[in-house]
Amino acid sequence: MALSVLVLAGSPVDEFHGDLSRVYAQGFLDVLAGDDACRPMIVWVSPGGAWCFPSGLDAADVAAAPQLSLSEAVEVLTSGDVDVMVPEMFCLPGMTTYRSLFDLIGIPYVGNRADVMALTADKARARAVVAAAGVAVPHGVVVRRGETVDVDVPVVVKPVDADNSAGVSLVRDPSDLDAAVEGALEHSDAALVETFVPLGREVRCGVIERDGGLVCLPLEEYAVADVRTPADKLDRTGDGELYLVAKERTRAWIVPTDDPVTQKVWDMARRCHVALGCRHYSLIDVRIDPDGEPWFLEASLYCSYSPSSVVAVMAAASGVGVDELFAMALDELAVQRPDLDR
Repeated sequence: MALSVLVLAGSPVDEFHGDLSRVYAQGFLDVLAGDDACRPMIVWVSPGGAWCFPSGLDAADVAAAPQLSLSEAVEVLTSGDVDVMVPEMFCLPGMTTYRSLFDLIGIPYVGNRADVMALTADKARARAVVAAAGVAVPHGVVVRRGETVDVDVPVVVKPVDADNSAGVSLVRDPSDLDAAVEGALEHSDAALVETFVPLGREVRCGVIERDGGLVCLPLEEYAVADVRTPADKLDRTGDGELYLVAKERTRAWIVPTDDPVTQKVWDMARRCHVALGCRHYSLIDVRIDPDGEPWFLEASLYCSYSPSSVVAVMAAASGVGVDELFAMALDELAVQRPDLDR
């Protein structure tokens, strides 16, 4: 009997996060289309919190599906038709509250738990946890509205809990610091002011769990001038469709595993994975200074099991296809949830 796989997509927050969800969720659905062992089902959450179960992810499909309240959606979800959920939401409630809901109603899901997502969404808390585990992090202070900060420049100012480089700026002149903090506070209740690590390189490291162990994937490196900005990650076509700038070959590439920096980053990533309490996979952003030493920037614990997802790209570079990557997550989940019928 085919495994019923629920794709949780959309966003209760805004259209941007819904569009981002649609990009990655569609990639995963395309993968499932060739897998007879899985039967996909979509649930979409719209801004404002209405639920629906559309036949596809196009705006027309979502608009045509009956709109349901939370209680009505839960009644459908608990009817016994869903074996496992794959989270494809990237807003903060989608990463936390909605995952908690599935814990509450007893539907297992692949990926990191809601508490871990909440921890890593707060960059200051994540830094503190990995630093306590012996990982190098830049010196940083948290600034809230109405507070002043006195630090030596250059520094990087970023919102504590925003993604996609929103509100991030590099400050080299002390006179620009207050404005940079205000800019970050437009996206969060607090700003993180970090000592700027001079650029050598910037990479990400994916870690996957396999047969009870941790396997590090080939690093992905990014073209960076000083710091990565929103323009380095996402843009829209002339038709308004969201697309992934970071996937362009001039923007990102896989690092050969015999590169001297790889082993250092792998050691750091394993330590972060354990310290943060990750499961199934993790994704760690790392700055390499001119001396070749790695510094933790943040944890971005996403894997949509779409071919364009960073962990999937890294896995493919090591010879592991998306279908196999997803199967490994299901195997790890089955160990934790023996009731999951594989």
